[in-house]
Amino acid sequence: MKKFKEYLLITIGFLIVAISAEFFLVPNDIAGGGVMGIAMIIYNFTSPIIPQLSVGLMMLIMNMILFVVAIIFIGGKFGGKTIYSSLGLSGSLWIIDRMVTPGTAITNNLFLATIFGTLISGVGMGIVFNQNASTGGTDILAKILHKFFHLDIGKSLLVVDFIVTIFGGLTFGAERGMYALLCVIVNGFVIDNVIEGINLCKQIMVVSTKNEMIKTYIIENLGRGCTLLQGMGGFTGENTFILYTVLNRREFIKLRNFIKEVDPKAFITVTNAHEVLGEGFKDIIDD
Repeated sequence: MKKFKEYLLITIGFLIVAISAEFFLVPNDIAGGGVMGIAMIIYNFTSPIIPQLSVGLMMLIMNMILFVVAIIFIGGKFGGKTIYSSLGLSGSLWIIDRMVTPGTAITNNLFLATIFGTLISGVGMGIVFNQNASTGGTDILAKILHKFFHLDIGKSLLVVDFIVTIFGGLTFGAERGMYALLCVIVNGFVIDNVIEGINLCKQIMVVSTKNEMIKTYIIENLGRGCTLLQGMGGFTGENTFILYTVLNRREFIKLRNFIKEVDPKAFITVTNAHEVLGEGFKDIIDD
């Protein structure tokens, strides 16, 4: 059931990316990095010769080639999720190309296409990345740069995307090249915020005379674990316990209401936890 949910979320994610690409970025020639940007550039030169080609088909071919290159140069240690999402995005673009008229855009305003295309795409990519998958093969190129030139993976990805935007500018014009660069920059921020928003939990510490009741409620009603830390009141000098737990936002609201009922004088501190790994949350090791 867990695997089904993961692959379902990956599918939703790359379908969102495909819609963004098909109706905002591709028809406006905004090559915002990645395999999609490379495919758009190559398609621009090959479409007059081979009209049967599409950006989606080009991406499918390129991703397959990149996976072969990965096996040759870096061992091809890529999980099934990455292969599924990469080929799924390419395939969905190819299917959409066959269902709608190529070049159909919701807007031809470059600024609107860049902003909305990037926001929508970033949401989809954030969903995919949150499941430890990737939507394209440029991470393979980044890992090749990392292996032979010892660049950090993050910097390698930026280098690859920057090179793609340069060639996009040379192919489609400087104005579209600048919008493509804006797309790359904004996309990173959107992805980070989506992932943080999905994973955001509440880290809670409670000092109360009703710790046993609160502990029982957390374990039996919320199905979460908690830890009791021994402490001493700085003002009273009395021994006490500090209850520590991590909950999602919905669970925290339930706990807060329960504590309000059983001990209105309880002392509660709450902070945001942007990622939680371990039992009951995200696995520490995932393929």
